[in-house]
Amino acid sequence: MAVSLHHVVIDTHDLPGLARFWCGVLDWRVLSEKPREVVIGPGEFAETGICFMPVSDPKTVKNRLHFDLAPDDQEAEVERILALGARRVDIGQSGAVGWVVLADPEGNEFCVLRPKASLIAFRDDRPS
Repeated sequence: MAVSLHHVVIDTHDLPGLARFWCGVLDWRVLSEKPREVVIGPGEFAETGICFMPVSDPKTVKNRLHFDLAPDDQEAEVERILALGARRVDIGQSGAVGWVVLADPEGNEFCVLRPKASLIAFRDDRPS
């Protein structure tokens, strides 16, 4: 049986606001907007999208699942995302890591990585 990842679902208080933040981060667009569901993606027929669903309880602990973003220029991307409304977050990372931890406007943590060559190696980790 074949299966694929359809949506990643994010619970939120402000569906349209958080959807628009992530559209700005990912250069995606709103594909569907209903009172209890907003779906974003790169296009209607893309493999995977993000679905925002309403929740009434506040976020209280670190996420158990988060996004890792892999830009071409980590420093420039961090500054761009901060300008969109993200904030820096300290979750105990040391200064020697290859990622920067940020949180979206509702406090959901995500990482902006050094540029990556593959799913398992940073660009400077490639064999010579």
